[in-house]
Amino acid sequence: MPVVGIGASAGGLDALKGFFGAMPPKTGLTFVIVTHLDPTHDSLLPELLAKATRLRVEHAQDLQPLEEDRIYVMPPNRTLTLDHGLIRVTEVVDRQGLRGVIDNFFRSLAADQQDRAVAIILSGTGTEGTLGLRAVKAEGGMVMVQTPETASQSGMPSSAIATGIVDFVLAPAEMPKTLIEYVRITRVRRAAPPATPEATRLADLHPILALLRARSKHDFRGYRKGTIQRRVAHRMGLNQIETVREYSDYLRTQPAEVDRLFRDLLIGVTSFFRDPPAFEELATTVLAALVKEKDADTPIRIWVPGCATGEEAYSIAMMAAEQVAAAQAACRVQVFATDVDEHALEIARGGVYPASIVLDMSPERLTRFFTSSDHRCTIIKSIRESVVFAVQNVIDDPPFSRLDLV
Repeated sequence: MPVVGIGASAGGLDALKGFFGAMPPKTGLTFVIVTHLDPTHDSLLPELLAKATRLRVEHAQDLQPLEEDRIYVMPPNRTLTLDHGLIRVTEVVDRQGLRGVIDNFFRSLAADQQDRAVAIILSGTGTEGTLGLRAVKAEGGMVMVQTPETASQSGMPSSAIATGIVDFVLAPAEMPKTLIEYVRITRVRRAAPPATPEATRLADLHPILALLRARSKHDFRGYRKGTIQRRVAHRMGLNQIETVREYSDYLRTQPAEVDRLFRDLLIGVTSFFRDPPAFEELATTVLAALVKEKDADTPIRIWVPGCATGEEAYSIAMMAAEQVAAAQAACRVQVFATDVDEHALEIARGGVYPASIVLDMSPERLTRFFTSSDHRCTIIKSIRESVVFAVQNVIDDPPFSRLDLV
């Protein structure tokens, strides 16, 4: 049962009415709505939505199992996540606890449902939802966003679209038809018995890998076959194509689709200071020792291969700067960050991220290493200048030399 998570804020009610007003009563889907609500007022959203749809609408409850053809709405002054197919509702003690409610939900949706997840961003101010969409996409899920022109507030849709990972940009009333067809195609794929010819052909991806190699110059033959199969099946669902042969033929005539498949294969989960215990160990055991060894004329040289949109590289640069300051040392830090995804590198070089990175960052680091404006956080100049981003394929291109840390 695919789970459709919907994030909305200011102006979201009209978008939700348009979306569910066009949704048939029998879909085989379950819907979870997470919105920014005033924590001091009761929410009338279930009652208001019930007038626009024949689907059952209710406030979500803790430990409630998901059922198809239902709409679960996050209650006010609560956060909502998924865990092993159950809804988890948590009360918050202050408004600070409501920061990032949409991103947190999308991340839990991705972890819990993986390629069965669908994330939808509707009208809202700011950049919330953008981080969570990346997690859904990395797990092979599908992402839809409201067209900014139809949104009362275009901040959240525009921020999501700027990531370059959105599958469909549609008006709310146009989403249900596309969503249902995507789910139909993916269900056909999952229902195919393992021994059927079509399932066997999905396992034989050589023609598709050859097209990828010819178009992108990158060889995916050593990539994890399960990941490739899921991403190919995902692209087939998006293009409403039921067989691998048809998709191979489509790739031959549509070079842009080869590029999109290539991009989908590269998407991975990343965030600032991901896996905090590992970063703490890196700072106290490795970076602190390197700082003691170096003088003003000998920089610390660090290489971050597969840097994606830059969060890991900047995290290491920040930690290195902290260690240099703590030791009152004079050595410089040079971080070389590389990836094969040029679009991701463009984001990394800009050093501008959604304000919802507060979920992954201490207030001290936010104050020290970022400037904030217009719902976005920008890496300060000194840290940006310590990181050099470049296109590189670790299989074919030569590595960096004289490195202290990889």
